[in-house]
Amino acid sequence: MLRIPGMPFLPGTVFRDIAKSHYPKTQSLMNYQGISMLSDRKPPGLVDSSGFVVDPNCPPVAVPSIYPPKVGPKLPPWLAYDKQVLCFNAYFKETLQEVYQAPFQVRKVKILYYLEDGTMQVLEPKVENSGIPQGCMVHRQRIPKPPPCQSDFISILDLNVDQTIQIFDRIYHITSCDKFTRHFLNKSGIPVPDPVDEPTDPTTEMRKRADGKAAKNIEKKHPFAQFLEFDRKILKFSAYWDDRTEFGDVRKLDVCYYLSDDTIDIKEIFPRNSGREGPSTFLKRGKLPREFCGIPLPGEQTPRSLLNVLGTNMRNVRYVMDPLDVGRKDIIYYKDKDLQIGTVLNVYGRAIVLTDCDEFTQDYYRQRHGIEDFTPAPVPIRADDCMPSSIKERILPPYNGWGTYEDSEGNCISVEPKPPQADFKKFIQLDRFVLRYGAKLLSTIKENCERVFIVSYYLSDDTIQIFEIAERNSGFLGGEFMKRTRIPLPGQEKFTSRRPQYYQPYNFYIGATISLKDHIFHIVSADEYTLIYMEHHPQEFPLADVKTIMNKVREAIRPTYKNFVCNCLSESGVDPKDIRFIGYESLKRALVDSLGDNITNHEIITLCRYFSAEQAPPMTCNKENVRGAVRLELKRSLWNAMDELKEHLYHINPLNKPFLSEAKLKSTLKGCRLPFSKELVDDMMSVLNQNDCGEIEVCDFLNFLDMSCGDGPDITPINVAFELCPKIPFLHKGRLVNFSCFLEQLGLEQDLKKDGE
Repeated sequence: MLRIPGMPFLPGTVFRDIAKSHYPKTQSLMNYQGISMLSDRKPPGLVDSSGFVVDPNCPPVAVPSIYPPKVGPKLPPWLAYDKQVLCFNAYFKETLQEVYQAPFQVRKVKILYYLEDGTMQVLEPKVENSGIPQGCMVHRQRIPKPPPCQSDFISILDLNVDQTIQIFDRIYHITSCDKFTRHFLNKSGIPVPDPVDEPTDPTTEMRKRADGKAAKNIEKKHPFAQFLEFDRKILKFSAYWDDRTEFGDVRKLDVCYYLSDDTIDIKEIFPRNSGREGPSTFLKRGKLPREFCGIPLPGEQTPRSLLNVLGTNMRNVRYVMDPLDVGRKDIIYYKDKDLQIGTVLNVYGRAIVLTDCDEFTQDYYRQRHGIEDFTPAPVPIRADDCMPSSIKERILPPYNGWGTYEDSEGNCISVEPKPPQADFKKFIQLDRFVLRYGAKLLSTIKENCERVFIVSYYLSDDTIQIFEIAERNSGFLGGEFMKRTRIPLPGQEKFTSRRPQYYQPYNFYIGATISLKDHIFHIVSADEYTLIYMEHHPQEFPLADVKTIMNKVREAIRPTYKNFVCNCLSESGVDPKDIRFIGYESLKRALVDSLGDNITNHEIITLCRYFSAEQAPPMTCNKENVRGAVRLELKRSLWNAMDELKEHLYHINPLNKPFLSEAKLKSTLKGCRLPFSKELVDDMMSVLNQNDCGEIEVCDFLNFLDMSCGDGPDITPINVAFELCPKIPFLHKGRLVNFSCFLEQLGLEQDLKKDGE
């Protein structure tokens, strides 16, 4: 096959060689070291001295080159310059005959020169609202030179900055080029001048001057754009119409201005017992003119004005219309800027005075017009106007004892009573919050005084429920003593129309005596949850507020502070030099002696719990049992990655420190994916050997996980979270009080030191 030099390997560029008569086939089999095998080797390509692959079937193009010998590319141009385009910015002048004061216009174009085949293309960038069909002006092709050299084509040597080129009877002047074009031409040995300025376009200057004049004019907003921006936005004013004639009155009105279409409607407000009824529309919605000169006569307002009419009958009538509308007056309507507090509107001869506006209207005028004063205007009244009637509170009949107070009110208010509505928000927040107290019954019967009860207060609906604890051979059955219900406070009149006051959470505390349905109970204790809840909500339970209690104790024992401290020490039997801890009973007796009835048992218990000196017992966790649980988990998961664990420890501990922090060892267990739960990891860290800084010994950690280092005890599968190391939370009962912290919190130590001096 023969190929045309410089053309791609495509149909039409390849021809058959008629002189060729030998057509050998390629060798597919070969004998290599005595073994017959398939030959899959490719013949080596022809490479010249410079390293380029040379195609023997495509000889080089025999045309003069712009490169020196043995410097240009060895590849054909369609391959060496593929997708490489030179871009030049140019312009040409187009004469104009129909535009006044603009003899020509300057049109800017881009000239593209494709290096792969020497073709050119001329494009004009599209300019918005130019009125000229822009785009591709000359399609891609090889462009001949102007006569007398029309047999040659325009090449790269004819294109440069600040040069003029003729393309099909149109002269272009090149002003600049892009960065790639400048670099390519300079590399090829063609100097490129600096960019030149483009001339100004007279038509563009005229258009700019016209746009400047149009911008100075008042911009008219399109009605549909105004509707989209201000739809459902209304300026609302309160107004009145002073119609105080012989039978008139001051009419109160509501003026609404619709910003979407600048229309106004007015509605009248009928006071009670005014004798007026019917539609309240004072003015139908529409544009309100500022000037009213009476109702026009029929035919006075027409869309067209006729100057004269010729003819007598209806068939042969000829008329001349007035195109200038001479004598027509422009109607000026009310706008939003015309409406302010105190403004008088001319509503077709009636004076409407604006007195006030709503918050949206105030914000609108504050942002749009900068108005800050919105003081309401006074509204005149008549001397014989009746005083406004006040709605009297409905007096309900007294409670008759049937049902609840809420049900009785519902039957009196409505013919179809509805069930009382519960406080749903309170129910959601405090559902299942129950305060439990231990109480004893106060009675003249000795057996009743020994009975023990549990009083439960439900915070979600303020109901109370009482259970009795059964005691053996007491003669009383345990169980529910009183059903869950709301109980009113004693001493209130029952058969009245007002709702009674019920027991609240703050009425229950240790030491309180309460009357529940003719039974008197004395509260002697409370569970741990109740005490913690009361201490966390001191604003609801003042007897559990430590700050309030300390202020009361400080003011009460200030004169006798020394005697108070001596009483506490003498009761406790502690060495006066060591007054750090005292017992609950000692502090209670001293507080009761100093304050008497001004302090309750609940307040004393709150103080003792707050200054508790009880310490949590050490956690009982057997190291061997934890080792057995750890190795049981390792056996279950068939874990055998001890070498990877040691390598990971070496990376995080390159200095081979004997102790590491607990956080690093936990991250190591997590990174090596050991099959341990969080509770088991915590138990293991608690039994490992530690130093004074709380760091864990690395050798003990590795021995704990090494299955070959001793056999741990075999244990049965257990619940690691609860049974391996029981975690019982420690509760401060307040049996032992930190007396030094108590005295420091009081802040009366200086008075004691002065007495000692």
